[in-house]
Amino acid sequence: MTKRDFSRVETWVFDLDNTLYPHHVLWQRIDDRIRAYVAEFLRITADEAFRIQKDYYKRYGTTMRGLMTEHGVNPDEYLDYVHQIDHSPLEPNPALGDALEKLPGRKLILTNGTVAHAAAVLKRLEIDKHFEDVFDIVAADLEPKPKAITYDRFLKRHGVDPTKAAMFEDLSRNLEVPHTLGMTTVLVVPSGQREVFREDWELEGRGDPHVDHVTDDLTGFLGQVRG
Repeated sequence: MTKRDFSRVETWVFDLDNTLYPHHVLWQRIDDRIRAYVAEFLRITADEAFRIQKDYYKRYGTTMRGLMTEHGVNPDEYLDYVHQIDHSPLEPNPALGDALEKLPGRKLILTNGTVAHAAAVLKRLEIDKHFEDVFDIVAADLEPKPKAITYDRFLKRHGVDPTKAAMFEDLSRNLEVPHTLGMTTVLVVPSGQREVFREDWELEGRGDPHVDHVTDDLTGFLGQVRG
């Protein structure tokens, strides 16, 4: 099967966590707060909260969606709690900023997180000026990737032609719908994958037919695309 290239790309769409920076830098903090919230909300042990957290994440796209569906959790309270973390471990990435600046066209963020979290991440990386907007879980009406309706809402809100767009993601399953819509897809697999707990399914998919390209070096890859 012929892999799509970037010759027609006018819009560059990026996931946030573990795509623009490696998971292990911040994610353990968020992961811990999610688990603590689940344990407190359901009044269960940390071990049981861990099991439910990962089960809902796999089945619903986010732990929050699972808690909403099965337990009626308040999404605003959940989002406020889990994203109250220290973003200072993130350091500026001028090389990534240079690579983004040289890409022709629009750059957008599509994340299952919040605008506030994305803004903090982009500011710490010093790449915020390169992005036109952030489409977050609230803009998606709390429907997370990989649901098709989330991508439809994103494309409609920003007037994106998917056949002239590229999507960068760290989860293969989140690239299936974009590829079906006509987007060029890139699976980003940065270092530090095993420094936080990730289930096997999260690390799979490099050879899936809906993945056009795979890279463990986003900055270098964007430089090659530009070239």
